[in-house]
Amino acid sequence: MSLAPTPESTKHPDALRVATVNVNGIRAAYRRGMQEWLAARDVDILCLQEVRAPDEIVRDLLGDSWHIVHAEAAAKGRAGVAIASRTAPIATREHIGDAYFATAGRWVEADFEFDGAKVTVASAYVHSGEAGSPQQEDKYRFLDLMTARLTDLRGTRDHALVVGDLNVGHTTLDIRNWKGNLKKAGFLPEERAYFDHFFSESVGWVDVHRTLAGEMDGPYTWWSWRGKAYDNDAGWRIDYHLATPELAASALHAVVDRAHSWEARFSDHAPLVVDYKL
Repeated sequence: MSLAPTPESTKHPDALRVATVNVNGIRAAYRRGMQEWLAARDVDILCLQEVRAPDEIVRDLLGDSWHIVHAEAAAKGRAGVAIASRTAPIATREHIGDAYFATAGRWVEADFEFDGAKVTVASAYVHSGEAGSPQQEDKYRFLDLMTARLTDLRGTRDHALVVGDLNVGHTTLDIRNWKGNLKKAGFLPEERAYFDHFFSESVGWVDVHRTLAGEMDGPYTWWSWRGKAYDNDAGWRIDYHLATPELAASALHAVVDRAHSWEARFSDHAPLVVDYKL
């Protein structure tokens, strides 16, 4: 996967660059060119979802230049989230705090210190769900826990960031075919209400990508492998950077690293890259 140079691809010398991507299996992503993308992007903190690989394979693929915290799913070949960083974290937590999800591979946190500022970063993978199914009930249970954790982080840290594949399109701007998905998981009113709450005054988080992009369709981060969805940009914006207001205020720009063609993709998701100037 190659990217043409843009003003956003050149990192400000004082910026912290955070990238998130659902790799849809890190081994498959590397076979399709993820390593070339990563080598070109000067990322400081890389957050991954759907890693779907044992810890030793993740470390072997990413290499020794990264500090890695990986919450591997107990179910083989499922889920898995990771945070890889150029700077060693000062503390890590490998699940969201509920024993029910302790081995689900859906949440991992790391605390960092940059120039005297403490920054907490979480990589999250919310269930895709299915309306009316037990999987959807698990999704709501996880979103309840996520609400509690966001509230706690907002109350205890000025600089916190939760990124990842959150599997919900918040508004009609976030899904190209939103009318056809009103009764489907990912765009259900009950799911979207959680995001209303996340960005409300009472919880107080900021959708960094939407804030920087403004009121426009997309920019989308996921497209089906099937049909002409990618060619027609019939996508979903379901990968997020959620930040505390103090951290969100330092965001310089956000970029979706959309591959130039269907064949050049290393995942059905595109990386979302944001630079923060602390």
